[in-house]
Amino acid sequence: MSGSSPYQVPRAPGRWRAITLALIVHGALLAFLWIGISWQNKTPLAVEAEIWDPQIKEAAPLPEPDPTPPPAPQPAPEPEPAPPPPKAEEIPVVKPDIALEKEKEKKRKQQELQAKLEQEKQAKLEQEKQAKREQEDQARLAREKQDKADRLKKEKQEADKKLAKQKEDADAKKKADADKLAKERQQKLQAAESKAAEQRHQDDLKRMMNQATSASGGNGTAAKSQGPRGNADYGTKIAMLIRSNTRFDIPPGLAGNPPVEYAVDLFPDGSIRSIRLTKPSGVPGFDEAVKQGITKSQPFPADTDGKVPSGFPVRYQPKDTDK
Repeated sequence: MSGSSPYQVPRAPGRWRAITLALIVHGALLAFLWIGISWQNKTPLAVEAEIWDPQIKEAAPLPEPDPTPPPAPQPAPEPEPAPPPPKAEEIPVVKPDIALEKEKEKKRKQQELQAKLEQEKQAKLEQEKQAKREQEDQARLAREKQDKADRLKKEKQEADKKLAKQKEDADAKKKADADKLAKERQQKLQAAESKAAEQRHQDDLKRMMNQATSASGGNGTAAKSQGPRGNADYGTKIAMLIRSNTRFDIPPGLAGNPPVEYAVDLFPDGSIRSIRLTKPSGVPGFDEAVKQGITKSQPFPADTDGKVPSGFPVRYQPKDTDK
C-alpha cells in the first residue's frame, strides 16, 4: 500500500526486542547442539587382521644387504594417552525444546515475580491511601464534632445571655414598677402630710389670732419683744410667723405639754445672730422643729418704730394646737 493510503497497519510494538530475543535463543540453541555433538565424538578403535592364503607360494627374494651401516635407531616418542571416553550417563543431552521451555519458564517466573512485586507495591500504596483517607475522615469527623460542640456552646451562651437579659429586664421593670408605686405612695403620704400640716397651720393661725385678740400676754406662744416699749402686737406677729414655719407631729401618748424656750439675738437687718436653748422641753424632736421654725422665719420684720429689736425670747408648747 502507498504512503498516501488512509489505511495503514501500525507497526507491532517491541519489534527490535523480539528480533534480539530470537537471535539470543537461536545462538543458545546452536551452542547446546555444538556442545552435545562434541561430547558424543569417540576415538575409533584400531583393528588388526592377518590374511592367510592356502596356496604355498615362493617367497620373494630377500634384498641385498647394504654395505653401509644403518643409522642408529632413534627411540620412538611415546604416544600421548588418549583421554578416557566420557561415560554415557555423564554426557548431558540437551534438547533445544527443553532449553526453550526452561528459558520460557524462567522468564515467566521472573514476570510472575515482577507482577507479584508490583501487586504488593500497589497493595501497599492502596493501604497507605486507605490509611490516609481514614486519617482524613477521622480528622474531618473530629472537626465536625468540635464545630458542633462550639456551635452548641455558642447557642447556649446566647440563650443564657438572652434569658439573663430577659430576667434583668423583668427585674428592672419590676423594680421600676415597685419604685413607681412606692413613689406614688410616698407622694400620696407627702400630700396627705402636707394637707394635714397645712390644716394644722391654719388651725394654729386661727388659734393664735384668737389668743392675740383675747389677751396680750398670757402663757401661750406669744413671743415677747425686748424692744423699748414691748409692743404686744409685734410679739404676736413674731409668734405667728415662727409657728407658721414650725412642722411637728405630736407623738401619741405625750405626757403633759412641756414648753421649750429659746433666746434669739438679731442683727439690725433682722437676720439671726444666735439662737440659744434656754429651756428644753424634754422632746428633742419638738425642740429641733421649733429651732428650724425660728431659722426659717428670718429675716424678722421691724417693729412699729421702724427698728428691728436686738432680740426676743420664744416660748413654744407642743400641744398649743389643741387649745
